[in-house]
Amino acid sequence: MNARSELPVVADDDTRLANADAAAAGRFIGQSLPRTGARKLLQGRGSYLDDIRVPRLAHVVFVRSPHAHARILALRLDAARACAGVIAVVDGRALAAYCTPWVGVLGHLKGIKSAEQHAIAIDRACSQGEAVAAIVAETRRQAEDAADQVSVDWDVLPAVTDMRAALEGSVVIHPQLGDNVCFHRELVTEGFDEAFAGADLVVEKTYDFARHTGVTNEPRGILADYNPAEHTLTVYQGTQAPHMMQDIFSRHLGIPESNVRVICKDVGGSFGIKVHVYPDEMATAALSVMLRRPVKFVADRMESFLTDIHAREHTATVRLACTKAGDIIGFDLDDLTGIGPYSVYPRTSGIEGNQVVNLTGGPYRHSHYRAKLDVVFTNKNVTCQYRAVGHPIAMALTEGIVDEAARALGMDPAQFRRRNLIADDAYPYTFPSGVKFEKLSHHQCLDKLLAAMDYEGLRAEQQRLRAQGVYRGIGLAAMIEVTNPSPAFYGVGGARISAQDGATLRLDPAGMVTVLVSVTEQGQGTEAVFAQVAATAVGVSMDRVRVVTGDTAVTPYGGGTWASRGAGIGGEAVLQAGKALKSNILEVAAAILSLDADLLDVRDNRVVDALTGRERMGLAELGRVAYFRPDTLPMGFQSELTVTRHYTPREYGFTFTNGIQASLVEVDVQTGFVRLLKHWCVEDCGTVLNPMLVDEQIRGGIVQGIGAALYEECLYDEAGQLRNGSMAEYLVPMAAEMPDIVVGHVETPTRSSELGAKGAGEAGTAGAPAAVMNAINDALAPLGVNLSAQPFTPQRILRALGALDT
Repeated sequence: MNARSELPVVADDDTRLANADAAAAGRFIGQSLPRTGARKLLQGRGSYLDDIRVPRLAHVVFVRSPHAHARILALRLDAARACAGVIAVVDGRALAAYCTPWVGVLGHLKGIKSAEQHAIAIDRACSQGEAVAAIVAETRRQAEDAADQVSVDWDVLPAVTDMRAALEGSVVIHPQLGDNVCFHRELVTEGFDEAFAGADLVVEKTYDFARHTGVTNEPRGILADYNPAEHTLTVYQGTQAPHMMQDIFSRHLGIPESNVRVICKDVGGSFGIKVHVYPDEMATAALSVMLRRPVKFVADRMESFLTDIHAREHTATVRLACTKAGDIIGFDLDDLTGIGPYSVYPRTSGIEGNQVVNLTGGPYRHSHYRAKLDVVFTNKNVTCQYRAVGHPIAMALTEGIVDEAARALGMDPAQFRRRNLIADDAYPYTFPSGVKFEKLSHHQCLDKLLAAMDYEGLRAEQQRLRAQGVYRGIGLAAMIEVTNPSPAFYGVGGARISAQDGATLRLDPAGMVTVLVSVTEQGQGTEAVFAQVAATAVGVSMDRVRVVTGDTAVTPYGGGTWASRGAGIGGEAVLQAGKALKSNILEVAAAILSLDADLLDVRDNRVVDALTGRERMGLAELGRVAYFRPDTLPMGFQSELTVTRHYTPREYGFTFTNGIQASLVEVDVQTGFVRLLKHWCVEDCGTVLNPMLVDEQIRGGIVQGIGAALYEECLYDEAGQLRNGSMAEYLVPMAAEMPDIVVGHVETPTRSSELGAKGAGEAGTAGAPAAVMNAINDALAPLGVNLSAQPFTPQRILRALGALDT
């Protein structure tokens, strides 16, 4: 990929002025600066979960079910207990005395239900890979050898692997629930039937989306260390939400929350995979309490494929009604998704489908909407929130059917979008699903994209090549993205997941600024952005800022990293704390210099005259006086050089971003292979804090979206066996296959914060699958071929062309 392909930023003048105070306060916000932790990682000085060693450390491995659905008749553990180095062999019933079960439901998802889930299955395994016993030993190798000695007598039960069969309910996975429906939702706007009946054109199509998973560089892992003398638990974990996990360990292990410390060091990627509660990780913490010693678990790659949450298994039928002039009247959606045997705790497995309902049709102006959603249990691995939760489904449904409507009308797809995208001056705007948009910029983004890619030139080239038997396609996909979620996302449903984040800024005696933030660093560059905001707000250079994240014992309470919220929420907390710290620094300087604080400023690590810029004193000298010679300050004056601020978005349920992507592909009709020639994205994430890091996030997200469109699929057979659970068989996008990705920006800062930042981490993933799909269908349109089942593999393309038997 060409990381230098960039477009200039287009800003909304009114909203930029509204946020000018934050943007103009210093010279670091808006600059492309490298990640602050990159040098450490490049020198091999990172500290990942498996690098951590503590005294008396034991290792746990899990005996996992080979069946998708089976009752445990007998579990023979004695041979494993006799193996060298084994400390304990534990089944689900024994561990249940130390860890209470959980149920993944939320109060605001009306009617959602799930069965109780234990850290280790007690009577029955409901998916391949579910743990049925734990082996704890002095080394991992010893634990794995002992696990081979465990034998289990199974009563294999019928496995429900087809979503339609699950919905029909001939086999009910959890009889106590009555059926296999985890969550059902319907909505319809007034006058929907009449509007569709009177439409000039109604197009309809069914789309299939394959389940896939995150494939993080670093697998999941946890080290739990229980101290019985103090009744404390210290957990090292690669997690996106340390405070959430602190609460969960406290409640399910019976330890006061203040006695639980969760530490998240360097993390090798998360993508939403590491924001959930996993039974094997809860079991590891419970084993530490049971054995009164530290216990570590690190998933191997095959365990990751079996047990890391999957996502995006959907079959959805969507209809679009419009006039013959090309004005969209409404959308109609019927979505079915399979989530495995349990709703994942605590965020639930109903959110993805719920997002699809909320977002389908989102970028477009229309008045009528009907949607039906069924979320069903199956005997596959669980699914839950993964990068851009629900967005790739909703955008593919929307953009796919928009292209179908344009094709049926004989209208250019870009012009059809231009006619129907919500106008840039129509905000605030309420979507028919009830979602509220503060301010978006669809038309600015579309205009910039078409100019950057030379849309008309590409269309002309496409026609010339078609005459030569070369099938190139151009695909467009407008997108919206949920970022900066408010308490309306989880807190309103009863989940103890914080919508706020906090930042503590401290001026040290040597003039260094330490920033402690509740948002975690997962490899996305959050620490660099926080350093930029802090340096700008306080008036110091970047090398004077040190950022600390991922430790519940020292950082303020907060939600962590998920839903593209780090910069928008955590960054605002840092900004406000930085401004308060600067104000306090000036009060101390004023006391030392016997001047009015309004006459002073902090610039380049010095206190200066606000008007002339003349240096008055360095921050190190100010720190020396404040910390070591306060006796020289006026009587009654107390310096306060540590400040904490929190921020919670409240005005809107979510701060939406928007953008548009385009893909240029060439399809080889002889082999079915798709060659990605170029990809464009123009995105609006509000104030761009660090253009280089934002572009990295956009490009990385696009690559993951391309993976879903062309390569990634968790393949199960009818018995619920995962057939491609290794890197040798599960395809992920590789650098050599990726196109040049050109990124541009429009800036429409949110008015709900002074910083004006929205999220950017998921936009690429949200729109890329739809753009690639539309490009493939555009390429094959002259042959009368249209595909709708992701991923678009060579086999599926050849079958559609009639070159392979079904």
